[in-house]
Amino acid sequence: MTDSSKKQETIRLIFGLKLKQTRAEKGMTQAALSKQTGISVSYLNEIEKGKKYPKPDKIFALADALDLDYDTMVSLKLDKKLAPIAELINSNILHELPLDMFGISINNLFELLSNAPAQLSAFISTIIEIGRNYDMGVEHFYFSALRTYQEMHENYFPELEEQASEFLKAFNLENRPMIYCEDLEQVLKEKYKYQIDEALLPQKKVFKDIRSLVIPGSVPRLLLNDHLLESQRAFILGREIGYQFMKLEERTYSSMLHDIKSFDQVLNHFKASYFSSAILIRLHEFVRDLKETFMESFWDENMLLKLMLKYNSTPEMFLQRLTNVAPKFFGMHELFFLRFSHKDNTDLYHLTKEMHLSGLHNPHAIASNEHYCRRWISLSIFKELESLKKTKAYDRPLVRTQISDYVDSDNQYLIISMARAKGEGSEVNSSISVGFKLNENLKRKVKFSRDKDIPRKIVSETCERCPIADCKERVAEPIVLREKASAEALKDAIDELTGGQDLIN
Repeated sequence: MTDSSKKQETIRLIFGLKLKQTRAEKGMTQAALSKQTGISVSYLNEIEKGKKYPKPDKIFALADALDLDYDTMVSLKLDKKLAPIAELINSNILHELPLDMFGISINNLFELLSNAPAQLSAFISTIIEIGRNYDMGVEHFYFSALRTYQEMHENYFPELEEQASEFLKAFNLENRPMIYCEDLEQVLKEKYKYQIDEALLPQKKVFKDIRSLVIPGSVPRLLLNDHLLESQRAFILGREIGYQFMKLEERTYSSMLHDIKSFDQVLNHFKASYFSSAILIRLHEFVRDLKETFMESFWDENMLLKLMLKYNSTPEMFLQRLTNVAPKFFGMHELFFLRFSHKDNTDLYHLTKEMHLSGLHNPHAIASNEHYCRRWISLSIFKELESLKKTKAYDRPLVRTQISDYVDSDNQYLIISMARAKGEGSEVNSSISVGFKLNENLKRKVKFSRDKDIPRKIVSETCERCPIADCKERVAEPIVLREKASAEALKDAIDELTGGQDLIN
């Protein structure tokens, strides 16, 4: 949708909402307004739904019937009660969010807004306030929508798998034991006329954290940083090919995804990234390798490490790919994916990415400033990594596993976690974890999940919510838990005093 058409739609929506609100305040039915203005009920209905915008003569008739002047009628301002709805309509959120993915049109949403404007205005105002309090921009909504989109499809997209397969066939790469950077560079240079530059980004300190940057043009330039691992380099090259091969035009040009302007940019970045993973870790071969690995009776960290190295992948790409195939090919529908960032010699852990399939699982993001359970393998693996770095013994990603029993819950998860330093000499580390709900299907499909030597831990969500009294890893008092217990005690006391009567009539 062009900027001009977006503006016209906004004008129609606000006019329709104002008309419906004013008519309701005057106690007029559509039939009564139709009789006074000569405008048909069906056309009034279309106007109020934001589908039509009347001509000036009809606006004059409506204004006269509603005892308003023309300028007030066409003004884009709504009264204070409906100001949050106006803010929502005037923003880009409605236009940029992928409502169609969820079977919703803007007109459907607007109809809800116009049917209960006061209640929905309060609700929207609350959502906007929450967003401001947590410093959430529209890009947070884009990424949340993308995550929901992935979860709805169990993170498996056959159309993207097919595109990856077609690419490999088109460039005679389908029978290669491994896809190398040289193969991908050749495609970018010869087919898509790219220039690849590894000298420019390292020259400026401001670019040190950017892995890649594309300068578009008749001869596109792909700028790569010089500290990239071979696996990272291959992924970036594959992603760039994905943009071109699938003809994804709306995009972001920096690997850091800054200055996001639309949901399509976020979605296309995901599609190109999925495509890259699919050409580097080919579907059927990967499924076959996983079946063999899952049949092992005992856990060995080297099993997955060797598999990761076989596909020349990073821990994140490898475990993300695992989440693509686990539900579809192994029936493992209840799983989560977490990525944490941590700096050496600190006790700060940042959850930078998450995904949950088949519901929100126990380990998940907490918006408030709480401390995630230090018993999680996702966090404890950092201490081991930091120790290895200090003794110069770190030479490859760590792979660890744990069975987590959630306190006050029947939920158990088999967690596979991988951790690595973000670069040579870097103080910043990342851990990637995939957790599978421990059920009979998992025990049957993944034989090593029954290995008695896999460490088992009773864990919680955050220290502030944790009832484990003797936890040596605790870094904060269980204040949320205590507040909840205090509230429940007060409720019980009131119930005892009143005999359980409802005091509000």
